Amino acid sequence: MPPVAPEEPPSLTTSRYRLECAADRPYVSLSGAAGEPIAELFVPCSVHAVDGREDTVTVGRWRRRDLGDHVLLELELGSSRWQRKVCRFRCWEERLAFEVEIEGEGRISAVDYFGGYSSARLRWGSGFFWSRAHFAKGFNPEPTVEESYYFTPTESSLIDTSGVPIAGRGGWFFTPPPFCYAFETEGGWLAMGLEAAPGENRFNEFGYRANRGGFCLSLPFEGTVAVAGSYRLPAIGFDFAVDEYAALERHVVSLRAQRLVKAGACERAEWWSQPIFCGWGAQGYVASKTGGGAPAQARQENYELFLSQLEARGLQPGTVVLDDKWQLTYGENAVDEEKWPDLAGFIADQHRSGRKVLLWLKAWDPEGIPAEECVTNAAGEKVAVDPTNPAFEERFRESIARMLSPEGYDADGFKLDFTARIPCSPGLRLADERVWGLELMRRYLEILHHEAKATKSDALLMTHTPHPYLADVVDMIRLNDINVGADVATSMPHRACIARLACPEAIIDTDNWPVRDKSAWRRYLEIQPELGVSSLYFTSHIDSTGEALDEDDFELIRRTWKQAPARSETVVGVGEQV
Repeated sequence: MPPVAPEEPPSLTTSRYRLECAADRPYVSLSGAAGEPIAELFVPCSVHAVDGREDTVTVGRWRRRDLGDHVLLELELGSSRWQRKVCRFRCWEERLAFEVEIEGEGRISAVDYFGGYSSARLRWGSGFFWSRAHFAKGFNPEPTVEESYYFTPTESSLIDTSGVPIAGRGGWFFTPPPFCYAFETEGGWLAMGLEAAPGENRFNEFGYRANRGGFCLSLPFEGTVAVAGSYRLPAIGFDFAVDEYAALERHVVSLRAQRLVKAGACERAEWWSQPIFCGWGAQGYVASKTGGGAPAQARQENYELFLSQLEARGLQPGTVVLDDKWQLTYGENAVDEEKWPDLAGFIADQHRSGRKVLLWLKAWDPEGIPAEECVTNAAGEKVAVDPTNPAFEERFRESIARMLSPEGYDADGFKLDFTARIPCSPGLRLADERVWGLELMRRYLEILHHEAKATKSDALLMTHTPHPYLADVVDMIRLNDINVGADVATSMPHRACIARLACPEAIIDTDNWPVRDKSAWRRYLEIQPELGVSSLYFTSHIDSTGEALDEDDFELIRRTWKQAPARSETVVGVGEQV
């Protein structure tokens, strides 16, 4: 009998890419339409558990199945930790996705996609294995203090929900942007983005890790995912495009087409697009003269002065934002009556003048909230309010109704800030540990958004959370603080583009603080209408320099306020088959 020829590993060629499984190693080669190399992907990823890291101990044979609208390539793997582990590529004509499914019991600590420990092939030794990149460069959409959107394939990069102005954590501007990287190849750009089912976005960061010419993608779960049986991890979607922003858009289109995220509401109240005056910069200038810090100047008499200064110059903002700290405590958001003896009366006066009023909220801050309603650390210290705690949810909803209802303050919505303070550390305690990461952010926003709409149907929620999974619980994306160390003509258009791609139905608030000097402030005023709704933070002086605003400055404000704000466009192709 003649010897049986070994089974050839499968390959797949489409008009967009070629995928080829290697015969002698657990790698898959991804090439472009013209055969240009993109990456050699290490398939046996590691799914680490809280009680130890995972090693792949055996590698089976590839199986190919034609499923009508797509082709499935599947590889069975033996695991040191899980009873079963399967890796799959789902391949459509225009895109593909990588899946990992495990069976067993335990808590997942982290996942390494396209990298991991393996002792399955003695030919290649044992240890941690990496994928090989043929990228020219990578693109990270998250704005940071460094404004470094691009990185080399040999550099690591991170997209996350949190941040503060400290080394390595300067990404608080968007919390978060889409969890998606884009890579330049010979034939164009390729997006690699997370695709999680609703309820399974239980992570705070998505990392690109590089080492000696290799790379992998990392996803920490911090023990919040308990597996009991079969569990399918978030997939990695591959989308091809002509440039980095188009690649990001294709990622969002794919999420929507798979119904992994919802579209935002298309109904917009007319007043949402009117020029915004936020008092924070003006508070800062008053504080520079009187001391005590800017939050101490969130006072009724100051805001009455600010608005009279604008009215004297013929400026009528459509929306007024009462900024930090009009409230007595950040957690309860009850008015500080020493600062605001008649908040409801002030808001009623604004309504009579044709203006709406937003109240500034500090997300997550537990000030004034009992520890039993908070996320706590192992020492029992309060870290954040806990939106999964029924007692806090009830308290939160009651405060929202108080702030917006005619029987309360009768405000018109909220400017939500400090979402970057979302609890992230491992070992934190909350009422429902299954709600973690992006799911915890969504729970907080969902309560705020839904209760606001139930109280006042045209209430506006402004956040700086431009992720597609949050698009249906926000109305306006704020571009957040200006980076005084960067060129506003580059940094803010980048943010506006990311916000527009991620949440296309949302309106964009351009923000207006801080500024390096009056000259930089004027340059930004000029381009605000191109990005979204014009926003003003000063009434008489620039707080950082003390420079006075003159008639030329007020004329510039009047001119820009007359221009219609740029409108977000709905992402094209939402209904396309993937």
